[in-house]
Amino acid sequence: MDYTDLYINGTWHKTADRFDVINPATEEVIASVASADIADADAALDAAEKAMADWAVRTPRARSEVLRKAWELMTAQLDHFAHLITLENGKAGADAKGEATYAAEFFRWFAEEAVRADGMITHAPASRARIIVQHKPAGLAVLITPWNYPAAMGTRKIAPALAAGCGVIIKPASETPLTMLALMPLLEEAGVPPGLVNVLPSRKTGALVDHMLHDPRVRVVSFTGSTGVGRKLLKSAADQVLKPAMELGGNAPVVVLEDADMDTAIDGTMLAKMRNLGEACTAANRIYVHESIADEFTKRLTDRMSALKMGDGTDPSVDVGPLVNADTRNKVAEFVTDAVAKGAKIECGGTVPEGKGYYYPPTVLSSVPEHADCVQDEIFGPVAAIQTFTDQEEAIRRANNTEYGLVAYVFSADFKRALQVCERLDYGMVGLNRGLVSDPAAPFGGTKQSGLGREGGHDGMLEFMETQYISASW
Repeated sequence: MDYTDLYINGTWHKTADRFDVINPATEEVIASVASADIADADAALDAAEKAMADWAVRTPRARSEVLRKAWELMTAQLDHFAHLITLENGKAGADAKGEATYAAEFFRWFAEEAVRADGMITHAPASRARIIVQHKPAGLAVLITPWNYPAAMGTRKIAPALAAGCGVIIKPASETPLTMLALMPLLEEAGVPPGLVNVLPSRKTGALVDHMLHDPRVRVVSFTGSTGVGRKLLKSAADQVLKPAMELGGNAPVVVLEDADMDTAIDGTMLAKMRNLGEACTAANRIYVHESIADEFTKRLTDRMSALKMGDGTDPSVDVGPLVNADTRNKVAEFVTDAVAKGAKIECGGTVPEGKGYYYPPTVLSSVPEHADCVQDEIFGPVAAIQTFTDQEEAIRRANNTEYGLVAYVFSADFKRALQVCERLDYGMVGLNRGLVSDPAAPFGGTKQSGLGREGGHDGMLEFMETQYISASW
């Protein structure tokens, strides 16, 4: 069965209004998908409200077992989900398999966290009262996911919401709705009751989401995407004082100190830059290398980037696939053109290839000036923009000189020195001598304009819970 309709109350609903999902490698239509409207949103909210009434009072262990089963089922189908991710997102097969594995792991982690919503009982210090603190499900949650991780950005929200006892409505990105829809039969088999999880793909995103955020039954909004859209959602969420969990944009600096191990720095930068072809808010955006090692670093990174094979991600020999759509590819090309016009040098790549598909080659730019557009904004593509610095203080200052604060990366063989640099970086996460920070067991999130709240770790479940305090005497 092709899962291309709305998923409401455990059943599939066709709509007259539909939109096409495009394979970015071939520019061909993969599927026609149902587009939800306001009436569909109301039906999903009704279903979630009813299902949550039972789910919220189930024991934490009962909820945990369902999530554990979801992990087992998804783990058994990793190749299936990886293929689907590649078809609609474009990422290479190995990268897609990595995402599917990461996505499944959220079910296992939050299966374990579901039984750990610990409260406390203590004596009030100035009276005879007892202070009782407990955590309760916050209410219905609207989950809005991006196109760059069609599976993982959904499970990173679904799993903690279910662990907390909440019902959810998911609005997947219009570019990549198929993976999330395909996950629903798996959740059914795992034991998720009808109505608890609903999926509403739509090309009327703004009106649909705004309507749901103004429904009094909704108490949480969780969004991953651009800072601009996040600001708009926060304004809508303010009308009902919803709990917001916002994972927004980034402008990640990589700081390579002069004492860094070169192999570690190159490996880590490659991972931070090229995971998901750079289409990630955690992707390395500004690469600051100490001037004494910049020539060697640039040559070695250029050699590695030049060796990557570009093509259709369904080919197992391909390292990097296409970008998700023409707009994304064109924006990346504009960043390179702007940087070169301002003095940057192309070390490799830098030209849009001919033919079908939204491809852009792995590209290395050296001598990138601070006022280049790619330094000021997210590249969201396979372009490594290298700059140099002369001393540690300069590197820290330049790394912090952005409105974003999601993630930074530091490479140094001196662990004490590296930790001191990390602590002075105004970022929610730092990768120290590694190019990957994402982990279901860790609190993922940023500072400044990069968002509010955390996903993953124990904090991720608390985003879907309210703290209740009871003052008691006995």
